Parts: sequence; structure tokens; C-alpha cells
Amino acid sequence: MPKMTWEDLEDIAFALSEKYPEQDPSYIRFTDLHKWITELDEFGDDPKKSNEAKLEAIQMAWLEEYQENR
Repeated sequence: MPKMTWEDLEDIAFALSEKYPEQDPSYIRFTDLHKWITELDEFGDDPKKSNEAKLEAIQMAWLEEYQENR
């Protein structure tokens, strides 16, 4: 199975929600979010290809997932 890249926003958000089910994404700093994404087993992209817009989009997708599961 191919590894996720920075373009796989929804998949990354889902993986984060599975790994950190009790974490409210609203309160995560981008530095921590970046670290958590790059540490996912399913993630295989270059950590340097990230940017604030991508991190924000992932955070918002994760927040949506989080709110749906509450």
C-alpha cells in the first residue's frame, strides 16, 4: 500500500483521529501537528514539503472528524 503524502489531507486526518481519539485538534500547535503527522506509520512524504496551509487543512479535517465522533 502506498504511503500517504501531504496531499492526502483526509486520510491523514483520519489516521490522526484513530491514533489520538481523545485529542481535540483545536488545541494543537502546528509544530506538534507536523511531528505527529510525520511519525504516522502510514506517512511517507518529505517532512519539508509541508506548509502552514496544508497543516491548517489537515487540522480542520481532523476537527471535523473529531466532532462527528463526539
